[in-house]
Amino acid sequence: MSSRRRVVVTGMHGICPIGDGWPAVRAALLGGRSGVAIVPEWERIEGLRTRLGAPVIGFQASPAWPRKKTRGMGRVALLAAGAVEAALSHAGLLDDARVHDGTLGLAFGSTSGTPEAMVEYARAFGVERSTKGASPTDYLRLMSHTCAANLALLFEIRGRVVPTCSACTSGSQAIGVAYEAVAFGRQRVMVAGGAEELHAIEASVFDMLLATSTKSDTPARTPRPFDVARDGLVVGEGAGALVLEDLDLARERGATILAEIVGYGTCCDGTHLTQPDSGGMQRAMELALADARLDASDVGYVNAHATATELGDVAESAATHRVFGERVPVSSLKGHLGHTLGACGALEAWITLEAVREGFLPPTLNLDDVDPRCAPLDHVRGAPRSADVDVIMSNNFAFGGINTSLVIRRWHG
Repeated sequence: MSSRRRVVVTGMHGICPIGDGWPAVRAALLGGRSGVAIVPEWERIEGLRTRLGAPVIGFQASPAWPRKKTRGMGRVALLAAGAVEAALSHAGLLDDARVHDGTLGLAFGSTSGTPEAMVEYARAFGVERSTKGASPTDYLRLMSHTCAANLALLFEIRGRVVPTCSACTSGSQAIGVAYEAVAFGRQRVMVAGGAEELHAIEASVFDMLLATSTKSDTPARTPRPFDVARDGLVVGEGAGALVLEDLDLARERGATILAEIVGYGTCCDGTHLTQPDSGGMQRAMELALADARLDASDVGYVNAHATATELGDVAESAATHRVFGERVPVSSLKGHLGHTLGACGALEAWITLEAVREGFLPPTLNLDDVDPRCAPLDHVRGAPRSADVDVIMSNNFAFGGINTSLVIRRWHG
């Protein structure tokens, strides 16, 4: 373990329901703005209770991307490409030969491929019983590793490519896998992140579990993580990407260092596909702290997964309290972003890191009255809180009982 390399962040970017890039997102956080809106076309879907989603507004694929490379990309992969291109540019690597010579690898995930392509394929083969109306590019857009495969093609990446398709931990698992690849010398640079595309298919999964918010008359007031009046989650979309690299290489090439990844923990509950398990959540946090060689008292802020579901928030608060007690400030970004599923781990790590670098902690939007069933925590609510924080933890928990925890240290030079 003594030979483990230090892993630093040299570039990052996010595209989400409250903005494309940090200046826009920062303004939304400081202004208490939500990205949740009514999705009119969902009115036509019989049986769907929720009408709420958190879309990315105004995103356009770059006209510089060759059509030959983008024709197999649906919206989820295009969002991913936008985030990765900006992160590489931020790191000063976009036009660097190391992107193409095997020095740089990729870990990237999503819950699934493009849902609309799934619909088209299912219609052709499941309803029409015909190949008419289906095309090879439909499959390339719907396949589970569409983001990773298409990003590798678009940016001509020749290092290792690792798809992480683990629902709500896709983005955070990608960062964890990338961190380990660099830390143990398998790659000197890794691009890592996650993406998601808003579609009724994804909302319906939670809707059938009675886990979505139906407060269509007040979209900006839901979801409400940890709040006694919460009524479920709101599905969102977006993409986040971080560039991780060996500290020695970053220094050698004169890169601006933004932060250091110091710990990663992941585990599985092994108990239930959809019900949260507080013990598994706690284990992931403890594994991350052990990997970082830090105590709970060293952490100055915890970014919670907290989706505003009935059971999830209670279980997570209990796990967080067992690890940290009431001392550490805690908040969730789901009130601002909705639940961006495969993108949330990357987006939330990015936003948390950017905010801490500027000296504030984002609040849990819409948290007015904490559910008394939740364990007592120091909730950041109402407005951003000024804070000088050195170490942060970002947690995510997914269907299948997959848990992740990242520990990130602010860079001091």
